[in-house]
Amino acid sequence: MTSNKQRGISLSGALMGMIVLALAGLFAAKLLPSYLDYFAVQKILKAMEQAGDTKGSVKEIRNSFDRRNSIENVQSMRGDDLEVTKEGGEAVVTANWSVKVPIVANFSACLDFTVTTAK
Repeated sequence: MTSNKQRGISLSGALMGMIVLALAGLFAAKLLPSYLDYFAVQKILKAMEQAGDTKGSVKEIRNSFDRRNSIENVQSMRGDDLEVTKEGGEAVVTANWSVKVPIVANFSACLDFTVTTAK
């Protein structure tokens, strides 16, 4: 007597797997632009710090951010939105912003981002 035990994935299992992958792809596609903005702001502040642009006045710091942002094209953040404080005689530049990303119908993702030059 031979055993004809079948191996593999069922049609319903394959469909469920494809649905899960499609949803993961949808989330990734919708959320990726917001995270790209986050990494761009992080890059701008790091470049400003390395170039010494965080040592000027508040207006100079904001103008420096806007100049660099004209290249990176971050839509959710401008120089006027930066919070500039002094800690220990050094300027600390902080960028805080929130993004509401519509996913499907009335389901949205709310993302809060914070980037700072404080060590």
